[in-house]
Amino acid sequence: MSEQRETIQTTASTQPQSPGHMGPGRPGGPGGHGPGSYMGPKEKPKNTGKTLKRLWAYLDKHRAGLIAVFISVLASSLLSLAGPLFIGKAIDLMTAGPGKVDFGKLWQIILTLIGVYAVGTLFSWLQIFIMARVSQDTVRDIREELFAKLQTLSLRYFDARPHGEIMSRLTNDVENINTTLSSSVTQLFSSAITVIGSLVMMISMSPLLTLLALIVIPVGLWATSKISVRTRKAFSSQQTELGTLNGYIEEAVSGQRVVKAFGREKAEIGEFDTINERLKTAGTSAQIYSGMVPPLMNFINNVSYLVVAAAGGALAIAGSFTVGVVAAFLSYSKQFARPINEIANQFNMIQSAIAGAERVFEVLDEVPEIVDAPDAVALDKVSGDVQFQHVDFGYKVGEPVLKDINIHAKPGQTIALVGPTGAGKTTIVNLLTRFYDIDSGNILVDGHDIRTLKKDSLRRSLGIVLQDTYLFRGSVRENIRYGRLDATDKEIEAAAQACEADDFIRHLPDGYDTVLGEDGGSLSQGQRQILAIARVVLADPAILILDEATSSVDTRTEVNIQRAMLALMAGRTSFVIAHRLSTIRGADMILVIDHGQIVERGTHAELLKVGGAYAALSNAQLRREAEMRESVNLQV
Repeated sequence: MSEQRETIQTTASTQPQSPGHMGPGRPGGPGGHGPGSYMGPKEKPKNTGKTLKRLWAYLDKHRAGLIAVFISVLASSLLSLAGPLFIGKAIDLMTAGPGKVDFGKLWQIILTLIGVYAVGTLFSWLQIFIMARVSQDTVRDIREELFAKLQTLSLRYFDARPHGEIMSRLTNDVENINTTLSSSVTQLFSSAITVIGSLVMMISMSPLLTLLALIVIPVGLWATSKISVRTRKAFSSQQTELGTLNGYIEEAVSGQRVVKAFGREKAEIGEFDTINERLKTAGTSAQIYSGMVPPLMNFINNVSYLVVAAAGGALAIAGSFTVGVVAAFLSYSKQFARPINEIANQFNMIQSAIAGAERVFEVLDEVPEIVDAPDAVALDKVSGDVQFQHVDFGYKVGEPVLKDINIHAKPGQTIALVGPTGAGKTTIVNLLTRFYDIDSGNILVDGHDIRTLKKDSLRRSLGIVLQDTYLFRGSVRENIRYGRLDATDKEIEAAAQACEADDFIRHLPDGYDTVLGEDGGSLSQGQRQILAIARVVLADPAILILDEATSSVDTRTEVNIQRAMLALMAGRTSFVIAHRLSTIRGADMILVIDHGQIVERGTHAELLKVGGAYAALSNAQLRREAEMRESVNLQV
């Protein structure tokens, strides 16, 4: 597990979801969305010139390598241009007539030609070797910048997009760029030099034949430009559908338990086939349009070659040229046309890379919603005094989720948040962690408005344990160390002991060095939760957030986790969200949230005396618990 992961003191990767957020669930399951609900991002108008300019800016960082590539390409291209000239001279020597052939000079030309081709091959190999390094370095820079950008984007960005679609941009689209850079850049250099060099040699031999060779070029350029418009649209559509498919696969794999539980396998296969068919259609169109260019250019070039050969032959018969000059000219005309054909053959690759680059740059151009103010200060030595002052917030404009929230948690106090699902409890702690910014009002930590604090220092003072914990692929030790990367092994074990995790960890096959699979592998939910708590214990935050940390475990495990949480909460300001009211009876302040407002506040005893919403919740839970006990007794 990488030691470079951001050390924000969170213990779950489950992102807080705004109202309307499409969760990872599948159709028929809780939080699921219907088949085909995600249709991929809408494509914006593209600017090829701007995209190529931005790609060049990344390549330009490796200027020394590009210069070396250019020198190699220049050398190999010039040597290839020298070949037809020597061939023409050799033909003239061989057509001098019986007994007039100078074999000594002929062998000298042949050996020189072999040397020219050998050195040209060496330079061609050198340019491939250097360009491979340059392209890999360039793509590494793009990939690093893209991943770093993703770390700066707010949760709102991830809430609105399937993770598989985002991953597609980081993998498929970047790899398309890599494939094109490694082959097309040197091709463009070589093509430009070869075209210019061949044109110069052709003009020096015969301006008339050169004019005949060039007369069909405008036709080819016009036809190619018309096809390229459709090709770019087709490749953009293909990349979009590929991202859609990746997003669907990611959801289907992560939601397999729900899919199987509700017998939705056939529905999933049907939806996959639908998206796959759209990808096939887009890909077919892209390949058809891009495939039109090479045959078209070959036809045009062959017509041009035929015209030049006929005209050159006639002029040679008339005595205007030697046969060797005509042969050399035809060879140069082929060299002039070959780069255009090669670019046409790579046309689909270039178009795919441009479409991929545009999708990458769309992410890089996203403006982070949560940023540090220019004069933001670091939060040091946090005592844990937290205040919400007339806070209003909505995930969407005009749709308020929280209204006039006022809370004051003094250092060391425990504040409990209760209320029905969707009331706004999790949203309150999301605002404290600054996962989202408030619309109005103030949130203060130790008297500092959190918008004036550096995000890293704010989040280092917070420890979060969510209902759905996330453990990374790696050892138990590494997962706990994620709370503080500089922690020693002894500190890790002490944190585990503090939350009663040490015993079960040591019973694992390799103890603390046991490697866990994705999201904890075979560990139980309770064991994962205790490891998540150990992670926060190691981080030693001043402010603790427990968001329904025991709601998905059995009663016995809940008792163990509660003991671990009580040890964790000692001396810390704590915000506890719980559906089981038994877990928060000892809180210093209980806030009842309903429809985004605090409708009641007080201690457990005070709220029961009032006989309002909290008392109703408490009585309802007591009745359910009694009914469950009675049901168990009847079964026994």
